[in-house]
Amino acid sequence: MKSAVETLNPTRVRLTVEVPFEELKDSLDAAYKKINQQVTVKGFRKGKIPARVIDQRFGRGAVLEEAVNDALPKFYTNAVNEAELNVLGQPEVDITELKDNELLAFTAEVDIRPALEIPDYSGIEVEVDAVEVSDEDVEKSVEQLRERFASTSVVERAAEDGDVVTVDLEAKVDGEVLADGIANGVSYTIGSGELLDGIDEAVKGLSAGGSATFTSELKGGSAQGKEAEVKVDVTEVKARELPELDDEFAQMASEFDTLDALKDDSRTRLARMKKFDQATQAQEKVLEALLGLIEVPIPEKLLEDEIRTRKHNLEHHQLGQMGLDLAKYLEIQGKTEEEFDAETKEQAEKGIKTQFVLDELVNKEKLNVSQEELTEHLMRRAQSSGMSPDQFAQAVVEGGQVPMLVGEVARGKALAVVVEAATVKDTNGEVVDLEDEEETEAAEAVVAEAEGDEKAEKTEG
Repeated sequence: MKSAVETLNPTRVRLTVEVPFEELKDSLDAAYKKINQQVTVKGFRKGKIPARVIDQRFGRGAVLEEAVNDALPKFYTNAVNEAELNVLGQPEVDITELKDNELLAFTAEVDIRPALEIPDYSGIEVEVDAVEVSDEDVEKSVEQLRERFASTSVVERAAEDGDVVTVDLEAKVDGEVLADGIANGVSYTIGSGELLDGIDEAVKGLSAGGSATFTSELKGGSAQGKEAEVKVDVTEVKARELPELDDEFAQMASEFDTLDALKDDSRTRLARMKKFDQATQAQEKVLEALLGLIEVPIPEKLLEDEIRTRKHNLEHHQLGQMGLDLAKYLEIQGKTEEEFDAETKEQAEKGIKTQFVLDELVNKEKLNVSQEELTEHLMRRAQSSGMSPDQFAQAVVEGGQVPMLVGEVARGKALAVVVEAATVKDTNGEVVDLEDEEETEAAEAVVAEAEGDEKAEKTEG
């Protein structure tokens, strides 16, 4: 077999392959054997029909077609390996010559990963937010915990902001009560925004036994998106009572004996969270700076496929779970379809560039992924997916996506290498030293976000 490579552009090549006929022998034998099992000829046992009889009865062309279809993938793969090409997607194959007992010649056009030159990235400098936990941050955290331990008691007065009301609802569209428009005994906290637009104004000022009517756009059900006239009857009003902020509260709400110890723990946890946010910010900014240093050509078909995948995952996974369609989502976001398409294209381009550049760095830095690193990554992915580690691991193995997870870890390590070499300062001008665990976890999260995490959807869905 002889092969040659012609570069059509930085991301596409044409392979020209010539195969001497004797190299088709195995495929020809397999073709005769296959046809033997599929046809019957009077006077011959099934599977024992001579090749010359098959040629006479069914035509040599049918045998050649079967043999070529069987042989092409092997010869194409050999040509790709010989040229050391990193191909993307399926090739467009064209048989240019087929001479019986002489020659098979074909061309194959296919997208390839572009050759990238990784420049010196040690000069990258980025600025991130300083890790500062104020007294106000601590007070807010403790107040949120206090809210969780609030109790309620029935009151004989008009409902106010923050009260919990029990209501019966009846929704009408065009004067007709909807079949699924009646709900009784619904508990609602005034001001939470968790029910219908307009309900806060309707129930405030009402006591138990009071009624009001308001109009609202329905968020779900058979008339989703339509304007409805909603009648609300208040059957009970409860006031929320917050516990006193003292040592007794600390003992009830935590493992600490004093309120001061609880506040110290809140400060520590907030600092840890802000440290992780700082690490994530550093990874994002360094990645942006790195991508800005490198010109990365992108195959058109790969970009089209990536855009299509991102749209599909948004519409059928994320929005579907929220009961929204794309039109409603765009309305909520205040975007036109053109703006959404442009934004999706930009994100897809960044995702492909990220993968190309970091994969090149993995090779350049000779980074490997250990079993321990893969297991830790799998545990984190399982947690974010809401699945148990065993369930997630089974889904990954059954979906043949272990190499995909290995790639995610490797690219996270590559980004961490660049961050380690870069200069990261906070807004106070202090050099930031990121801890290894935070750096690795944040890097993997940033890489996953840049790549769209559509692979995760496939694993989980």
